[in-house]
Amino acid sequence: MVDGNGAAEVANGAVGPLYDAAPIIEVQDLSISYDGKTALQDVTLDIYRHEIFGIIGPANSGKTSFLRALNRMEAFNLGMEVRGSVSINGKNINDWQNEYALRSRIGVVFPLPVGLPLTVYENVAFSPRLRGIRKRAQLDEVVERCLTRAALWDEVKGRLDSLGSLLSGGQQQRLTIARALSQEPELLLLDEFSIAIDPVTTMRIEDVLKELCGELTIVLVTNLVQQARRLADRTAFFLMGELVEIGATEDLFEGKVKDERTTGYIEGRFG
Repeated sequence: MVDGNGAAEVANGAVGPLYDAAPIIEVQDLSISYDGKTALQDVTLDIYRHEIFGIIGPANSGKTSFLRALNRMEAFNLGMEVRGSVSINGKNINDWQNEYALRSRIGVVFPLPVGLPLTVYENVAFSPRLRGIRKRAQLDEVVERCLTRAALWDEVKGRLDSLGSLLSGGQQQRLTIARALSQEPELLLLDEFSIAIDPVTTMRIEDVLKELCGELTIVLVTNLVQQARRLADRTAFFLMGELVEIGATEDLFEGKVKDERTTGYIEGRFG
């Protein structure tokens, strides 16, 4: 857990060192446009290791574009132009000549479950196979571990050879998370992960995310402000392509804001 000033709180409740000197993500003057139309303008922020960093704001505020830029997804979006810099562990992401090596460190979960047309087992084993893991025993271990971490193992362990597409919507979303975790990422980017699943499944996944932040860093885009309050250590408020402010999540929800637009959005007065 990380406070608004970047002080980290480790899993046992003790306060750890400040991460100001070495954030995992450093974003400087980031601007994004599509076919010349600005989606995000001059965003500068840091994200610290092992925190859950929330991003809230109305539709078309640039939240998803921000996630895309972290993973160099402009390569797949014709017309998307990114200016400014993004560094992960001190290295500019544009300096990675091998884009796969970069993306292998970053797991992404989209609003709707996007499964591979494979069995449950092979959905999770796909990335480990790409990394060169071939022995069945090793793959079995990875698959069980990732499905367990995604709170799905007990529900699917008897049907690993069934198509992932036959699972329920909530199960498919957790399978997507398990597949992302099979990459052994440093970062997990979630874009409206709960938009198409029921509240009970959403709460189960939220519990998983709280546990995972001890192992990796999570960036969470959500239109559900109370979800940000439940999960995020710090929260950024985006509005019409502008980063309005960042603060410790509880401070923002208690009205300790620099810009009254933040309170207006949190209280549902617009958006």
